[in-house]
Amino acid sequence: MRVNSIVLCMALLPSFVSAQHSQSWTPETIKWQEINPDGTKYSVLEGRRDVPGQAFTYAFFIPAGYWEHHWHSADARVAVVKGELRVSFGKTLDKDHAKGYGVGAFLLVPKNVQHTMGATVDTIIVGTAVGPWATHRHGDHGDHGDSKH
Repeated sequence: MRVNSIVLCMALLPSFVSAQHSQSWTPETIKWQEINPDGTKYSVLEGRRDVPGQAFTYAFFIPAGYWEHHWHSADARVAVVKGELRVSFGKTLDKDHAKGYGVGAFLLVPKNVQHTMGATVDTIIVGTAVGPWATHRHGDHGDHGDSKH
């Protein structure tokens, strides 16, 4: 009887998988939900960032010349899909020691780790994290509060 159950499950698996909605994105097909005055763009690609314990995927566009210092409320797993992300770690904005990560690079940035992020060329990153999610930013005049990326 157990073998028949396994066979039935295996027979149903293809229809279950095909019933699932597949999604894909390229740098050209991302539909930006937020376009900011500083040139950055942000979009939640799937999931919800405000639900505790729920994973979500986001995209962030960083224009050439943009830099900021921040930290996240949860671990961020980030892939560079266009351009070159530049990152340094520490308590202050530090462009001089930022290391470049090109297309195909994958970074794990642990929660609450302060870091500088920027780009010298237009760059897009795709990240995954678990909600609830907040990015805390520092700017020239101190903490600018929560940001969505």
